[in-house]
Amino acid sequence: MGMNKKTDIQAVYSILEREFKKHRMPVVDLVQAQTRDPFKVLLSTIISARTKDETTTAASNKLFSVVHTPEDLAKIPVGKLEQLIYPVGFYKNKARHLKKLPRALNELYGGKVPDTVEELVQLPGVGRKTANLVVVIGFNKPAICVDVHVHRIVNRLGYLQTKTPFETEMKLREILPKKFWLGINSYLVSFGQHLCRPINPRCDICPIYTYCERIGVKTKYTK
Repeated sequence: MGMNKKTDIQAVYSILEREFKKHRMPVVDLVQAQTRDPFKVLLSTIISARTKDETTTAASNKLFSVVHTPEDLAKIPVGKLEQLIYPVGFYKNKARHLKKLPRALNELYGGKVPDTVEELVQLPGVGRKTANLVVVIGFNKPAICVDVHVHRIVNRLGYLQTKTPFETEMKLREILPKKFWLGINSYLVSFGQHLCRPINPRCDICPIYTYCERIGVKTKYTK
């Protein structure tokens, strides 16, 4: 579980930041651009799991047309919630989680969205990825959110050698300078959607290719 010493993370981060500004933001960043409300960031993040950004955006807009506070959410029947967030992935399960959320917020945290990962993961439908995103996007506090894009790219680069997203999160918390924590997820998600894709990434036009350990290696990723 080592680190490739040739990976210049400062240079890579600067390039990723520049690339991020060229493309459409990931959906949760769009929510943050529209509102600084951690509650809405939490809702969008919950319904975004395993769902394309375009679908999440449409579902979030429908949901936020009637839900602005936990009290609003508590009044809506679960069947109506299913209709509002359809067709996001696993919409029935997510609707059940949303329905339980106001009561959990009241009982655990006095009706307010907490700002730590440890507290957020106690809420229904909130795993570590969602919790870290809410801390970063909803509260502008440093956290390490690892999804499939982050896990894939830092390992492709050779910055880490880890087997699971959780292992990646823990290792990044250990070695990644904290000044990079706020932006790293958004930048890598955008980069993974546009260039460093799971299959047939665009290595031919990749702006961080010189920092990648796959240089000169013919693999299924570099066809």
